Amino acid sequence: MYIDTASSVQGGRTYTRYLLRESYRENGKVKHRTLANLSQCSVEEIAAFKLALKHKDNLTVLGTVEDVELEEGTRAGAVLCLNAIARRVGLAEVLGNHREGRLALWQILARLIGQGSRLSAVRLAQSHAACDILGLDSFTEDHLYANLAWLAEHQESIEKRLFRRRYGDSVPQLFLYDVTSSYLEGDHNILAAYGYNRDGKKGKKQLVIGLLAGPDGAPIAVRVFAGNTGDTATVAEQVRLLAQEFGVQEIVFVGDRGMIKKKQIDLLQDNDFHYITAITKPQIRTLLEKDVIQLDLFEDQLCEVEHESVRYILRRNPVREREIAESRQDRLASLRDFARKQTHYLSEHPRAKVEVAQKKLLDRCQRYGLKDVVEVLVSQRTFSIEIDEAAKQQAAALDGCYVLKTDLPASRASAEVVHDRYKDLAQVEKAFRTWKTGHLEIRPVHVHTEESTRGHVFVVMLAYLIERELHALWRNIEVTVPEAIDELGSLRGTVVTLKQSSCQKIPRPTGRTKELLDAAGIRLPEVLPLRGVTVATRCKLVPRRKTL
Repeated sequence: MYIDTASSVQGGRTYTRYLLRESYRENGKVKHRTLANLSQCSVEEIAAFKLALKHKDNLTVLGTVEDVELEEGTRAGAVLCLNAIARRVGLAEVLGNHREGRLALWQILARLIGQGSRLSAVRLAQSHAACDILGLDSFTEDHLYANLAWLAEHQESIEKRLFRRRYGDSVPQLFLYDVTSSYLEGDHNILAAYGYNRDGKKGKKQLVIGLLAGPDGAPIAVRVFAGNTGDTATVAEQVRLLAQEFGVQEIVFVGDRGMIKKKQIDLLQDNDFHYITAITKPQIRTLLEKDVIQLDLFEDQLCEVEHESVRYILRRNPVREREIAESRQDRLASLRDFARKQTHYLSEHPRAKVEVAQKKLLDRCQRYGLKDVVEVLVSQRTFSIEIDEAAKQQAAALDGCYVLKTDLPASRASAEVVHDRYKDLAQVEKAFRTWKTGHLEIRPVHVHTEESTRGHVFVVMLAYLIERELHALWRNIEVTVPEAIDELGSLRGTVVTLKQSSCQKIPRPTGRTKELLDAAGIRLPEVLPLRGVTVATRCKLVPRRKTL
């Protein structure tokens, strides 16, 4: 094995190429073959290769043990693994190999490693080998904030490229859509507004987030709306995405009850789209009153009724029926207990007003959803609860019942297919749980501008693509995705210095780390370049702590 060197002059400039070659015999003749092109290496690196090849039988002449210096390197395992998965799902390619694309990729990986602000992402880059692995130069939190705006500006083109890479020419015809809200701790975000808060946080402004997913639940596009935007008002944006950006011609739009109403149905039909949704309990009662459907059609097995070119898929879930009945009994017991406490309070406080206690009971009835089932009676400062059995039976008649609604013809989808596709919305709900209360922690939102807010949510969506892939790869290992990433993050490199030349050696993984990497099909490199890039935050913690 040797270094073959040749030079040529072109246009007055001298070009030198270096090839790593070896000699071998074939049928008694000496031949040569090229193993690698080393022309991109520096003169110093070529000299090092030649020196190592010259003393390959006795490397000790290059230095003694005393000449070798070892020191602890940066954490490398987590970034190497996540970067490999990002390349596998196409994220690295879609984001691009330029500086903004690499910064965006680091923001995504940092969201998976340690959820936090842009400031914390910079500090993570100080302890993890982000710059060495991703090829980044020095950056601060200001660069990451600017990168959020870049992501927001290029979001639609990135989503489009991801869509084409995932599906190619086999464009799906079924898409899932759901909406959630995320409350804010402050009120300085430009999209912050009061609205229907799904998190039960009264007095908190919020954002509204709409997620469009494919039939397998993989996110396709995400949009952020002002906190007072209704669910139905977000559908038009997703229809525009599908029709214009993704070039989808025929689709079935699956949305939760209350989201796809008449206005949205008209919009979908104007675009030649179909829909699958569910209807509310009041709408079910209206259909019963009009005799479009009958109560005895609700059984454990699916039942289908067609009326005015609309198909209704009916079912009664016996498990859910028992749960609702038990919940109603628990609420009734709790209400009776509260009535006894109010009676006891009035007996011990003669000056307390009955009207105040009665209002508390009526408010409790309203909150429990029992105002049509019970009557609150008062006699001589004593409260009692009387149940209207007829009203209770009427309320229980639809326990566990639900109705799906679609304009898909039966030739396109059977009742079972319609039912299963609606149940697939659970995949979108799972994504929201991971974003809000699970691993990715979209809150708190440490940004104020509209561009940064959209970029922040987009980063979370892209991180979820990697999260889903890792969850599938590690499903047979007794570890969660956050625990596994933390385990990989403990794998550090070792900086080896010999005669003023340094590199970062990656130790051979063992135990759980090796199991995780093997399951993901990832082989770590033996050596990482030591680029010596310094990353620092502009905002310093120590001076701020001294002022507290």
